[in-house]
Amino acid sequence: MSTLRSSASPSSVTSSPPKGGPSAALPADERVREQASQAYSDSLSSDESSDFEANLSHNVKRKRAAKRPLRTSPVAKHPKKGSRMARGHHQKESEPPSNDLFGAVKAAKSDMQSLVDEWLDSYKQDQDTGFLELINFFIRSCGCKGIVTLEMFKKMSNSEIIRHLTEQFNEDSGDYPLTTPGPSWKKFQGNFCEFVRTLVYQCQYSLLYDGFPMDNLISLLTGLSDSQVRAFRHTSTLAAMTLMTSLVKVALQLSLHKDNNQRQYEAERSKGPGQRAPERLESLLEKRKELQEHQEDIEGMMNALFRGVFVHRYRDVLPEIRAICIEEIGSWMQSYSTSFLTDSYLKYIGWTLHDKHREVRLKCLKALKGLYSNRDLTARLELFTSRFKDRMVSMVMDKEYDVAVEAVRLLTLLLQNMEGVLTDTDCESVYPVVYASNRALASAAGEFLYWKFFFPECGTRVVSGRERHRSPGSQRTFFQLLLSFFVESELHNHAAYLVDSLWDCAGSQLKDWESLTSLLLEKDQNLGDIQESTLIEILVSSVRQASEAHPPIGRVTGRKGLTAKERKIQAEDKVKLTEHLIPLLPQLLAKFSADAEKAAPLLQLLSYFDLSIYCTRRLEKHLELLLQQLQEVVVKHTEPAVLEAGARALCQLYKPEFTFFSRVDFARSQLVDLLTDRFQQELEELLQSSFLDEDEVYSLAATLKRLSAFYNAHDLTRWELYEPCYRLLRKAVDTGEVPCQVVLPALTLVYFSILWTLNHVSGSDAPEKQLLSLKERLVGFCELCQSCLSDVDPEIQEQAFILLSDLLLIFSPHMTVGGYDFLRPLVFFPDATLQSELASFLMDHVFIQPGDLGCGDSQEDHLQIERLHQRRRLLAGFCKLLLFGVLEMDAASDVFKHYNKFYNDYGDIIKETLTRARQIDRSHCCRILLLSLKQLYTELLQEQGPQGLSELPAFIEMRDLARRFALSFGPQQLQNRDLVVMLHKEGIKFSLSELPPAGSSSQPANLAFLELLSEFSPRLFHQDKQLLLSYLEKCLQSVPQAAGNPWAPVTTYCHSLSPLENTAEARPQIYSRSKKRRAEGLSRLKGEDTSSSQDESLQLSSLPPTPPLTSTAVKSRLPLRALEEVEEEESSELELAQGPPFSESQRPRCTGPQHFHSPLSSSGAGLDNQLTRLRLMEEEEDDVLAIQDNSSEEWQVTDKQPSSYSSPGEHRLDLLDSTELNIEDF
Repeated sequence: MSTLRSSASPSSVTSSPPKGGPSAALPADERVREQASQAYSDSLSSDESSDFEANLSHNVKRKRAAKRPLRTSPVAKHPKKGSRMARGHHQKESEPPSNDLFGAVKAAKSDMQSLVDEWLDSYKQDQDTGFLELINFFIRSCGCKGIVTLEMFKKMSNSEIIRHLTEQFNEDSGDYPLTTPGPSWKKFQGNFCEFVRTLVYQCQYSLLYDGFPMDNLISLLTGLSDSQVRAFRHTSTLAAMTLMTSLVKVALQLSLHKDNNQRQYEAERSKGPGQRAPERLESLLEKRKELQEHQEDIEGMMNALFRGVFVHRYRDVLPEIRAICIEEIGSWMQSYSTSFLTDSYLKYIGWTLHDKHREVRLKCLKALKGLYSNRDLTARLELFTSRFKDRMVSMVMDKEYDVAVEAVRLLTLLLQNMEGVLTDTDCESVYPVVYASNRALASAAGEFLYWKFFFPECGTRVVSGRERHRSPGSQRTFFQLLLSFFVESELHNHAAYLVDSLWDCAGSQLKDWESLTSLLLEKDQNLGDIQESTLIEILVSSVRQASEAHPPIGRVTGRKGLTAKERKIQAEDKVKLTEHLIPLLPQLLAKFSADAEKAAPLLQLLSYFDLSIYCTRRLEKHLELLLQQLQEVVVKHTEPAVLEAGARALCQLYKPEFTFFSRVDFARSQLVDLLTDRFQQELEELLQSSFLDEDEVYSLAATLKRLSAFYNAHDLTRWELYEPCYRLLRKAVDTGEVPCQVVLPALTLVYFSILWTLNHVSGSDAPEKQLLSLKERLVGFCELCQSCLSDVDPEIQEQAFILLSDLLLIFSPHMTVGGYDFLRPLVFFPDATLQSELASFLMDHVFIQPGDLGCGDSQEDHLQIERLHQRRRLLAGFCKLLLFGVLEMDAASDVFKHYNKFYNDYGDIIKETLTRARQIDRSHCCRILLLSLKQLYTELLQEQGPQGLSELPAFIEMRDLARRFALSFGPQQLQNRDLVVMLHKEGIKFSLSELPPAGSSSQPANLAFLELLSEFSPRLFHQDKQLLLSYLEKCLQSVPQAAGNPWAPVTTYCHSLSPLENTAEARPQIYSRSKKRRAEGLSRLKGEDTSSSQDESLQLSSLPPTPPLTSTAVKSRLPLRALEEVEEEESSELELAQGPPFSESQRPRCTGPQHFHSPLSSSGAGLDNQLTRLRLMEEEEDDVLAIQDNSSEEWQVTDKQPSSYSSPGEHRLDLLDSTELNIEDF
């Protein structure tokens, strides 16, 4: 076995073929010819050696050279003596042959074998015409409109032909047949490859060994693959690699024929002298000689393709080309492992595992999967595995999910077929992936885990061709190992994700509910408390997975639905689990009812049952036992999870369509009666007693919690719980003597009572008396909640706020939408006091600075995260009230002013609120943003005073907030033009609203607010800036100011409105002639109509300046420094794509014109077309602005129709604004 001569990955990815060495000074055609002629001698190099040359003797090379001319020599194109090409024909030499081959392959109307047979017939009739047709087929497949004529073929070398075709290549579009979208081109690549494969297959007994067609075709494809034109390089590489794959199959067949021939020859020689046939021996020798010559020919062609194409293109700059090379070399190794499965070829796949493109890495892993899946080949992969194993293990954490999936599957094959290769450390890198959010990746990791842990101990054994049934002992071992892995690894807290990961590979074992339940019900089991809880969670997770057939919450799967077979399996599994668990569920509840963590998931099992089996299988006795256990669990526990699970389980059974409905109704009534009587008795004792015993308080709170949980899922209106709970709450508000643990469930009970009453009256036209009664209850409860907002206990305050938010939203004017006008008397509007208290509560409980989080593992960190979620819930409730019109929209300023300070905690909620508010009313939303800044400024001014205000950290934070507000206007500059101007005008008024005393030269108290306004200046049009400057000057005329000492905020604000503020605007502009004429015409039309105020300003045209053209295909108005940064970024991106600078042996050697496509060429239009469209856009926009300025002499434009979406014209105008570049998410 040969060894890897270089363990390092290639240093760069080249976009063109290497250049250098002795042939560096040769012309391009001579270098191509020299490369092909030295294909054999160069292949003996130490770094890229091939295995074919060892089989070729020097004598055979001489014979092959004598048999046919060099492949790349122009002489090889001339016909052999006596051929049809030499005898001439009726077609003129300058006339290109007709080429219907490309259209036939594109249409794929007939099978490829018939198409190739037709071409072979035409080739046999006229070789030059047939071969030119084949050449032009490949040229057309590259997307080139040029053709190769007979005269070009006779007189020009391959490099000259390629240079000529490159000059004729159409670069208006970056698309070519392999990349063109559309249904007609969708299957072209498959048809193209099928044609090449069929061509080799049909020629393997005839033309394949003729020196003329294949040698020249390989020479042409090699030359095209060296081209700098992407279409030539991509298409020819695909053709060459497909041709190589087909030749490998032919070589494999020849190898098999040689082996058969050798066996026949040995068998004939072993016969006695009387039985031996000399003629037979002689024919076998001739056949062997012929096969040997054919194999040498095939190996020569394969070596030329590998040397001329693969070695250079496997590191091409185009990822599609690299992926083609890696995919094909993987197929060569699998089909012809004798020659290709060596380290000298494997190193290319190992190097490319580090490729930066997803598709290339994916092809590498798939190629390796095909090799490692064959146990017979793994012995030859030991050196490669030891060298690249670390890289394969690290790819489990690849950022692309499909690559990570293939990496895990590859490691699974290593685990199966190469024992001892993966260490424990390697395996530990895969274990956490079992809990990944992507289901495909988690499932692959689950399969790896199964083969590592479970299969050696409890896997299915195959005996006499049949799978042996798993014994109960092996199933117990399986669940014990599963418990051990989940508990000891401590990677996750929820076993449902582990069950889902193992479902595809160990689903039958996980659905062994008999073993699971028997393990739980054993009396002498050696399971601890954690093991029991985990085993119950595994049971519930497997039941849920079988019943619902979808992964747990948060795990992403790309599938949309189940197949018919999967739905059938799902239905069968649901029946099986129901039949098995119905008798055992009461027993499980009886055993684990004392433990809340175990009782709650067991009660969830009922939601996955096929409950009709209780009726059809006559299992009512088990239902009675279940109802008894359910009542005992509810009476025992007060934990919300257990009570909620019990209420939902009873709700699942409480359905009129079941025949056992009456029994469930009786059990529910019995349970609620018990709880209600206990509540009434304990409530009277509490109301009459002056001293509250701790046990009595606990008992009353527990009863209220149980009733509240059941009131959430069941209609308990007929038990009339509203009045006693209201009396309890009234005493709590009036006296403050009722403990918090009693008040919280009482508030929830009244809340559910109001909602169930609303459900009754909204079913049909209810009498007005019921509506007024409900409205009275609603108002009374809202008053109680409003009083609770000022309670000393924060839990009561938060609960009251949440209930108030929900009720105000439910009973808002939106409740009458959809044909519910009869509910209009129930609409409730909060008064100003309640709105104020809600806003104050938000400031005191939501916008507070939390402590710093640690590593996230401590109990304190978990509590902080839970509190943050609670605060986010409170803020979301308040924002919903704003957006649905329940609260005044101006109250949103209390939220928006904390946008920047609490961006990490509530940024997504505030951003969504801001977006929705803008969609409702753009103008009002803009005023609210200004109001938020005014409030913050006023608060800071009252705390710190006007001196040195702009240097305070709080003021700097306000500037950041103003900048974020400015970014929130988005790229619709024309649409927001009036809003931004209005904001500046109102801000100027506010900054000058509090003037200093007469005779004082001190600046106004609010003048520093102008610095905040300067953050919105980039959103202004050029002419609006000048008009705002004039407006500011008029406003400052009434303010006394020290001569020669302008105030700093005024200077800063004027500088933001100055035309020199934006360097791109101050730079000389490049106008097209049509634009100059339009500008001059508009200025002449306006003439003397220009107002004096506009003359006093800088007298700038109302037309926005035209952006200068840059070297890219997009026109922008960037400052000079920004343009330099963009150019540096573009050059760095190009360097990154091309890799480090070429070494002397890697420089491009194409001397023809370079035809690289610009980045925009792939969109279907060239650079000139792009610039033309941009010029037309700007001219249309100039007309719009000119019409606006002519139609009004005022500085404020009329408002566009309110819409959250800009028109195409408005969006194009953004190209004129340099501030729209590099906008970060606000």
